[in-house]
Amino acid sequence: MKILGNKKAVMPIAIAAALAFGQQPASAQGLFDMLFGGGIRHNPQREFPPPPTPRKVQPGTGGGVRISSPTYNTYRADKLVRVDFKSLLPAPPPATAQDAAFVPSVTGSAFRDALAGLSDYELFAEPDIAKALIAYYSANPDFIWVTGDAPNSRAQDAVRVLGEAATYGLTPADYSVDVPAAAMNAASPEERAKELVRFEMALSARVLRYAHDAQSGRVDANRMTGYYDFPAKPLDLEGVLKTLAHTQEVRTYLESRHPQNPEYQALRVELESLQASEENEIVVDPKLLLKPGESSPELPKLLTLIARNLDDEMGGDFGETLARLGKSEVYDPELVPVIKAVQKRAGMKGDGVIGPRTVASLAGTSKADKIEKVKVALEELRWLPSDLGSPRVFINQPAFTASYIDNGAEKLKTRVVIGKVTNQTAFFYNQIKQVDFHPYWGVPQSIIVNEMLPRLRSDPGYLDRAGYEVTDSSGRRVPSAAVDWGAYGAKIPFSVRQQPSEANALGELKILFPNKHAIYMHDTPQKSFFERDIRALSHGCIRLQDPRGMAAAVLGTSVDDIAEKLKHGHSTENVTRVIPVYVAYFTAWPDMSGKVEYFDDVYDRDAKLMQALDATEAVRAPST
Repeated sequence: MKILGNKKAVMPIAIAAALAFGQQPASAQGLFDMLFGGGIRHNPQREFPPPPTPRKVQPGTGGGVRISSPTYNTYRADKLVRVDFKSLLPAPPPATAQDAAFVPSVTGSAFRDALAGLSDYELFAEPDIAKALIAYYSANPDFIWVTGDAPNSRAQDAVRVLGEAATYGLTPADYSVDVPAAAMNAASPEERAKELVRFEMALSARVLRYAHDAQSGRVDANRMTGYYDFPAKPLDLEGVLKTLAHTQEVRTYLESRHPQNPEYQALRVELESLQASEENEIVVDPKLLLKPGESSPELPKLLTLIARNLDDEMGGDFGETLARLGKSEVYDPELVPVIKAVQKRAGMKGDGVIGPRTVASLAGTSKADKIEKVKVALEELRWLPSDLGSPRVFINQPAFTASYIDNGAEKLKTRVVIGKVTNQTAFFYNQIKQVDFHPYWGVPQSIIVNEMLPRLRSDPGYLDRAGYEVTDSSGRRVPSAAVDWGAYGAKIPFSVRQQPSEANALGELKILFPNKHAIYMHDTPQKSFFERDIRALSHGCIRLQDPRGMAAAVLGTSVDDIAEKLKHGHSTENVTRVIPVYVAYFTAWPDMSGKVEYFDDVYDRDAKLMQALDATEAVRAPST
């Protein structure tokens, strides 16, 4: 389909279409015109088949029906189980059943003799770890961590690594193991053997927990909410023990389970620096919200920070005002120009309202909050691949930015609009597949039901006039005006798509990476949204300020080439390279130089993750 290239030709049509809508309730018409720019008239070129016979709707199925967004769950960690050592106590299996790589050591008989010490031993572990322990030691009846009558060098290295868990944002108590003291003459051989075999099992259990946590994180993100969508990262737990039994490089192996990317290392460095630093001298409530005429004891702190950092220009303009009102708890109108100037200098819209972003720009984030954000970021990064890939596209929702990164360099960085709090953008990763020029917009069922349907019940021809196509389940075109929209609730047997046009909600192009959330990157007619500081304004997709630049980057071409393609109407081009895309959510994230930046928690997800981590620690706490 050819696209009208003349804006002057399109606008009268769009205006006429808007006028044709008539006076509709603001809740329907105003919302849709604002979100999708109205539309253009469309005159069908062929006759429509008759619509299907509408089904009857049960009472209460009509106007009040909505398709709900995902919810957040109260996280429940898997309960620990007591490791059942009974199968280890009888005679070991024949040699033919043992692991082929296993070579019994001189302590093999000592290990079998010591197993009796496990008969009443209460060791608790995650179910898969408990299973792996029994499977491994059944096939490999020998010590990994003990040589003679003492812990060996492998054990010493493992215990040191577990003790350093805090440097990765993990909780050392989750991996603590009581190390047997040096052999005492007073202890009988039987008591010493019992102590050593219990240490062996406890250390193996905690090493496996550590390896799992380092590779995949402590919580199962997908259990937290439907907004999270991460593939499993399988870990061969028996294989971990086999490897550790045959290497002296225990530290190297365990540390290799962590993500091996510069971002993870930068966050670790930031955590270490924060833990060694002092608290901010002046701490302002990060949730402060203050309008002119209101009062707060937090205001003098903020004014002190402003006065401390005055440059010559601002000092000349506002020095006297700050000297006179710097101790005031009342937000006097005379202070409004000061706050507006500070906001504009920080790149914000100078509205004079003191809110969290203004506070953050002046007082920064408290040490405690920064530490929490970094720990959350380290956990979230463990959900992603260890190697993030190059080239890649990285979207950080709290930063409202999207970047194209190649060979360690940020080749493109652009502002984005993400989903509203009520239509949140999911957190997942995928692979970019194609770019659509002058795209059709397939309207999601949730928008059809929640936002179009109320209007269609009273104005069934709206979609025909506004440049949308309606098709039935067989793909046949159906006139919107011929459908009895009032007969349907949350399950509508029709598809709706908006034709390419300058009023199309997706603008001139979209970049697809197929996913179950129906999220993609796209252009938008609503360019003014990119000037806002908080850009959580969409239905969930990622709107790009520089869509042509991103399309050129992923297609490996120039912006001029993209402009040329756009002259030829609707078309699609596949992305031939492997380019992962991360639709990510990090309130602490390093820039390309390694400096960690902090962002507001737009969807309040950090608190929900902290709840999940607390729940996990609570389950692990009684373990021995």
